[in-house]
Amino acid sequence: MKELINFSLINIDKPTGPTSFTISDYVRKRLGISKASHMGTLDPKVTGVLPITLGRACKLAAYFIRHDKTYVGILHTHKEQNIKELQKLINEKFVGKIKQTPPNRSAVKREEREREVYFWNLTEEFEGGKDYLFECKVEGGTYIRKLCSDLGEIIGGAHMDELRRTEAGIFDETTLVTMTEFDSAVDKMKNGDEKPFRAMLVRAEDAIKKVMPFIDVDKQAISGLYTGKPLFKKDVLSKSKIKTGESFAVFCGEKFIGVYNRVGEGEVFGKAEFVYS
Repeated sequence: MKELINFSLINIDKPTGPTSFTISDYVRKRLGISKASHMGTLDPKVTGVLPITLGRACKLAAYFIRHDKTYVGILHTHKEQNIKELQKLINEKFVGKIKQTPPNRSAVKREEREREVYFWNLTEEFEGGKDYLFECKVEGGTYIRKLCSDLGEIIGGAHMDELRRTEAGIFDETTLVTMTEFDSAVDKMKNGDEKPFRAMLVRAEDAIKKVMPFIDVDKQAISGLYTGKPLFKKDVLSKSKIKTGESFAVFCGEKFIGVYNRVGEGEVFGKAEFVYS
């Protein structure tokens, strides 16, 4: 069980109040592991999907965190709006490739960068014409609060009132684990019943197959790969259309070997980015 915990993920339903770091650190301490990291920071007031990598799976977080996110929330406008006209403005100015500067309190450098908004739909108007339920799907690293405030600069003021993340890459609300459920399962595990907690875990090797291409290699190559040697074309058993520069996972049967980067150097097929040995 210890080995499983140290190379898995768990999809926590973040409550309002604590920071994302507080949640991941609590999970780490309760499990008695050296490291746990959340994928995609949620503001303290924001709830929902917060995948957490455990143990050595933290080394793979970058491969999961860059994927698309979906949210539901409430937009509050400072003046009454017509929902159809407001939606038209959103579609014209805030859907597709956009330029966005992170907010002042963000953890990243405040410089303009391009992000994609796949959709931002106003789904319901509340009484008074100033509050709107919305759903949006965006590229990872897009700030929803900033989207709302940028819209407000055009219409005379607006801000995000509430927000919940419903999807983050391969994780959604169907696999969410509340903090109460997590605590209960950990207590049962410590008393000898591993089943409830085991059911909450997503094995890192299963998750990585969902976010990148993967190949099967000859077992004769494993010892060399574990020492950091490159992966040679002759050792690749499965057909592949992986492009040069693309990351891919390497397996030998069901055994996860690591993540490699495709290269086009003679007989070399790929070079190691992460080796799980």
